[in-house]
Amino acid sequence: MPFTLYMLALAVFAQGTSEFMLSGLIPDIAADLQVSIPAAGALTSAFAVGMVVGAPLMALLSRRWPRRRALLVFLVAFLLVHVVGAVTTDFGVLLATRVVAALANAGFLAVALATAAAMAAPGATGRATSVLLGGTTLACIVGVPAGAVLGQEWGWRSAFWAVAAVSVPAVIAIMASVPGGPAGAGAGARGAGGELRALRRPRLLVALLLGALVNGATFCTFTYLAPLVTGVTGFGAAGVPVVLALFGLGSFVGVTAGGRLADRRPRPLLAVGGGALLVGWVVFALTAGNAVATVVLVLVQGTLSFAVGSTLIAQVLYAAVEAPTLGGGFATAALNVGAAAGPWWGGVALAAGFGYRAPLWVSALLVAVALAVGGAAEGVRVRRRAAGGAGEAPAPAR
Repeated sequence: MPFTLYMLALAVFAQGTSEFMLSGLIPDIAADLQVSIPAAGALTSAFAVGMVVGAPLMALLSRRWPRRRALLVFLVAFLLVHVVGAVTTDFGVLLATRVVAALANAGFLAVALATAAAMAAPGATGRATSVLLGGTTLACIVGVPAGAVLGQEWGWRSAFWAVAAVSVPAVIAIMASVPGGPAGAGAGARGAGGELRALRRPRLLVALLLGALVNGATFCTFTYLAPLVTGVTGFGAAGVPVVLALFGLGSFVGVTAGGRLADRRPRPLLAVGGGALLVGWVVFALTAGNAVATVVLVLVQGTLSFAVGSTLIAQVLYAAVEAPTLGGGFATAALNVGAAAGPWWGGVALAAGFGYRAPLWVSALLVAVALAVGGAAEGVRVRRRAAGGAGEAPAPAR
């Protein structure tokens, strides 16, 4: 893989750290800026909404820009708003920086996904995607705990400064080595209307829906892992970071392994991995009171979730060859719809009094729906091919 791709992953690492690190900083921010903890929690919601809305909008805005310019505009904007966030004493300003940071993050990721696909060798889109998304998984393993440590030692503002600092090498690398072609350029790239029409293809829409469902299942459980392992498994508070790190380690392994298999055998990976993911959530729900089973399943489910999820994103990029940047934008939006909706559904189940195992059952339900949708779509494709119709072209078998 080109060195530049790893620098793009470094930027994604900084952005993933920024997105998730607030979970450990909210109390300090609330106390420092003299707002309530629920009000400070709006910083997380603002970022999530900005990602969902911003991904397609920023991709559409930047599709005719040179790739280098688009990546630099988004990354420099992301860097600067973190500097503003680090120095402001006004909560309203900090809230605004989170919205702008999310828009910049969404735009950067959309263009970076298209750039990664363009830089990859033929048939290596899945591997390139896995390198890029590996930045997000490393953020879970390293960036978020590091942000929490910085916040404890030097205050929450130091975490914002750190995110800005980590972004600098990526800015330099992009200036030096990213090609200057249009962000929307690619084999068969069309005008904006043509790209939007290309995005209506059933194969692509199904992949987007499946990505949202699988990611919703992932973050439904991930969001509530802490109360699950303390209230059901019986770990103390000191065990929570270890469990979260295990999930992050699994996600990195899943992205890496999935990237190598997604280009060669995507359908078997999705079918077998999706089935194993469903079984894993059910077994986890049934055995969450056992410490050994919890440790093993946290690692296994993190691996399976990100192996399946990254493969679905690679399939979106393969299907969106005529809409490369908008395809990346809608893939980003789908992931964040899942990341927002999954925890909400898990919260509804908790509020209804079903206990801390409830998010695990919700995750299982979401994956079951994904398998049903994927199976129905595959059945339609097979019947059309058997009838000699003009069904969707199969995903490349590599």
